[in-house]
Amino acid sequence: MRDLIIQIVKPIVDHPEDIRVEMVEESHQITYNLSVHQEDIGKVIGKKGRVAKAIRTVVYSCAGVQQHKRIYLDIVD
Repeated sequence: MRDLIIQIVKPIVDHPEDIRVEMVEESHQITYNLSVHQEDIGKVIGKKGRVAKAIRTVVYSCAGVQQHKRIYLDIVD
Protein backbone atom coordinates (compact mmCIF):
# COMPACT_ATOMS: atom_id res chain seq x y z
CA MET A 1 0.00 0.00 0.00
CA ARG A 2 2.90 2.31 0.77
CA ASP A 3 4.22 1.92 -2.78
CA LEU A 4 0.79 2.63 -4.23
CA ILE A 5 0.55 5.90 -2.32
CA ILE A 6 4.02 6.93 -3.49
CA GLN A 7 3.22 6.07 -7.12
CA ILE A 8 0.05 8.16 -7.00
CA VAL A 9 1.67 11.19 -5.36
CA LYS A 10 5.02 11.22 -7.20
CA PRO A 11 3.74 12.73 -10.51
CA ILE A 12 1.84 15.45 -8.65
CA VAL A 13 4.69 16.94 -6.63
CA ASP A 14 7.79 18.95 -7.57
CA HIS A 15 9.98 17.30 -4.91
CA PRO A 16 9.36 13.54 -5.20
CA GLU A 17 12.45 12.77 -3.13
CA ASP A 18 10.71 14.26 -0.07
CA ILE A 19 7.70 11.90 -0.13
CA ARG A 20 7.45 9.89 3.08
CA VAL A 21 4.78 7.36 3.97
CA GLU A 22 4.68 5.99 7.50
CA MET A 23 2.37 3.16 8.50
CA VAL A 24 0.89 2.95 11.99
CA GLU A 25 -0.93 -0.32 12.61
CA GLU A 26 -3.34 -0.80 15.48
CA SER A 27 -5.72 -3.62 16.33
CA HIS A 28 -8.66 -2.41 14.19
CA GLN A 29 -7.10 0.16 11.87
CA ILE A 30 -4.08 1.07 9.80
CA THR A 31 -3.12 4.71 9.36
CA TYR A 32 -0.80 5.87 6.59
CA ASN A 33 0.79 9.25 7.28
CA LEU A 34 1.78 10.95 4.02
CA SER A 35 4.38 13.68 4.28
CA VAL A 36 5.57 15.79 1.35
CA HIS A 37 7.74 18.88 0.87
CA GLN A 38 6.19 22.05 2.30
CA GLU A 39 5.77 23.55 -1.20
CA ASP A 40 3.87 20.47 -2.42
CA ILE A 41 1.19 20.22 0.27
CA GLY A 42 -1.24 22.37 -1.70
CA LYS A 43 -0.80 20.21 -4.79
CA VAL A 44 -1.49 17.01 -2.87
CA ILE A 45 -4.56 18.46 -1.15
CA GLY A 46 -5.89 20.25 -4.25
CA LYS A 47 -8.72 22.74 -4.54
CA LYS A 48 -11.32 22.08 -1.86
CA GLY A 49 -9.48 18.82 -1.04
CA ARG A 50 -10.41 17.14 -4.31
CA VAL A 51 -6.99 15.61 -5.02
CA ALA A 52 -6.67 14.32 -1.46
CA LYS A 53 -10.15 12.83 -1.67
CA ALA A 54 -9.31 11.09 -4.95
CA ILE A 55 -6.09 9.65 -3.49
CA ARG A 56 -8.00 8.40 -0.45
CA THR A 57 -10.67 6.82 -2.64
CA VAL A 58 -8.09 4.79 -4.57
CA VAL A 59 -6.20 3.77 -1.43
CA TYR A 60 -9.34 2.80 0.47
CA SER A 61 -10.74 0.76 -2.40
CA CYS A 62 -7.49 -1.17 -2.89
CA ALA A 63 -6.86 -1.66 0.81
CA GLY A 64 -10.38 -2.84 1.56
CA VAL A 65 -9.88 -5.86 -0.64
CA GLN A 66 -6.57 -6.81 0.93
CA GLN A 67 -7.19 -6.31 4.64
CA HIS A 68 -10.00 -6.53 7.13
CA LYS A 69 -8.98 -3.40 9.03
CA ARG A 70 -10.13 0.17 8.62
CA ILE A 71 -7.66 2.19 6.52
CA TYR A 72 -6.92 5.90 7.00
CA LEU A 73 -4.69 8.22 4.99
CA ASP A 74 -3.53 11.38 6.74
CA ILE A 75 -1.62 14.14 4.98
CA VAL A 76 0.78 15.68 7.48
CA ASP A 77 3.30 18.48 7.19
